[in-house]
Amino acid sequence: MTYSLGVASPYAIGIGDFNNDNRMDLVVTNNGTNNIALLVGYGNGTFASSKMYSTGSSSSISIVIDDLNSDNRSDIAFINNDTSTIGIMVGYDEFFPIQMTYATDRVPYSVAIGDFNHDTRLDIVVANRGSNTVGVLLRYGNGSFADQMKYSTGSWPFSVAVGDFNNDNHLDIVVANLHGNT
Repeated sequence: MTYSLGVASPYAIGIGDFNNDNRMDLVVTNNGTNNIALLVGYGNGTFASSKMYSTGSSSSISIVIDDLNSDNRSDIAFINNDTSTIGIMVGYDEFFPIQMTYATDRVPYSVAIGDFNHDTRLDIVVANRGSNTVGVLLRYGNGSFADQMKYSTGSWPFSVAVGDFNNDNHLDIVVANLHGNT
C-alpha cells in the first residue's frame, strides 16, 4: 500500500500509538516542507490519510518516539537540521497541541533517547554534525529539558545509539563519524 504525503519528501519514519487505541500509528518527517505527517492506524495494516503538523523547520530529518513527559502517551522528538534545534511534540489523543524547541549545536543529524542520569526520566542525545559534538539534554521533572551538555566526537558525527555496552548499569553513547571513518 502507498499513502500520499502531498508534496513532502519523506526522510525518517517512526511508530507509536498516538491516540491510545492500542493500534500502531506512523509518523514521518518531511524534509523540505516544514512538517511531519501522522498516519493513524486502523489495526488491520491500513492507515488514515495523513495529518500534517508544522515543525518550524524545512529540514526535519531524524525522529524518536517515546513517552518523553511521563503521561503514558507517545511523544515525538525530531531533529531540525537547518535551524539547529530539536523539536518535541507532546502527544494528546491523535494531535500534538504542544511543541517545545531546544537549541543544539550546528547541523544536528541524529537523535536517540535514554536515561543517562538514573532519574527514571528519558533524556535526549543528539549528533551535531556541523560542530563535531554530541549534545545530551537531561529531562527535568516537569517534562522540559536542560540546555545541552556538549561532548567532542570524531569528524562529522552522523548517527548516535544508546546501550549499556560494558555491563556497568550505565547507558553508553556510541557515535558513527562519517568523515572520521570511526
